[in-house]
Amino acid sequence: MVDRSAEEPLAGRQVALIDLLDRLLNGGAVLTGDVVLSIADVDLVHINLRAVIRSITPDGPAPW
Repeated sequence: MVDRSAEEPLAGRQVALIDLLDRLLNGGAVLTGDVVLSIADVDLVHINLRAVIRSITPDGPAPW
């Protein structure tokens, strides 16, 4: 039997949400974003958001 999943491009594959979250938490991710509240093209509030998402295992050292 031939396994054709290795030949199929990644964009055409279906990935379960739990598998995606597992890969994301295993490798880690940094999320960034900006929020700007303005009235009449005058910036009133500017907020920078940054978050690091990573799983913590008992084998590895704590990040803090």
